Amino acid sequence: MDQIKILVVDDESRMRKLVHDFLAKQGYAVLEAENGEEAVDMFFSDKNISLIILDVMMPKMDGWQVCREIRQYSQVPIIMLTAKSDERDELMGFNLGVDEYISKPFSPKILVARAEAILRRASTVQEEALEIGGIVLDKAAHSVKIDGQPVDLSVKEFELLEYFLTNKGVALSREKILNNVWNYDYFGDARTIDTHVKKLRSKMGEKGDYIKTIWGMGYKFEP
Repeated sequence: MDQIKILVVDDESRMRKLVHDFLAKQGYAVLEAENGEEAVDMFFSDKNISLIILDVMMPKMDGWQVCREIRQYSQVPIIMLTAKSDERDELMGFNLGVDEYISKPFSPKILVARAEAILRRASTVQEEALEIGGIVLDKAAHSVKIDGQPVDLSVKEFELLEYFLTNKGVALSREKILNNVWNYDYFGDARTIDTHVKKLRSKMGEKGDYIKTIWGMGYKFEP
């Protein structure tokens, strides 16, 4: 079984080593970055990072900016580390999509326990969420976010997008879409699909271009 990868980002090497050692002892594969820029580069070059432990105050790019950059494309869990416990900082962190907030100094054992709890939660949620090319579709919450921004879809638009995401890269005929999204009990005409696709593309903004038209056949979702 592959090890779960955790990225630890802190400009203090002593702090990185401390966190690294405790996580490695629990069997995690730990990657380290000493500043925000390095963290962003590492995250986007390694697609298998399951959790980021991120310090706020860092040179080149602080934790807030790292969080903003990553949240445009991914909902990977993030634990924020901060030297000061400030309510405004915490609120800002949660608004940016931080999952957990831990003030320094902290107990490494508590950090590991929080990390494990978040990873357990994320693995459960992952089954209920689809994430492709900056689009996050949450089946349980019946919600869609594109580049971190909520998108309001009708029930059929949601089901249509879900069908496209689960069949990424597959050419889908109108008949197949009709049978799977509208089911066999729909007696309308295939043009209804074109109408829904048009509305869906419009609501998706630039990401609407991911839904390619295959002339004379149907559609293909291709980021």
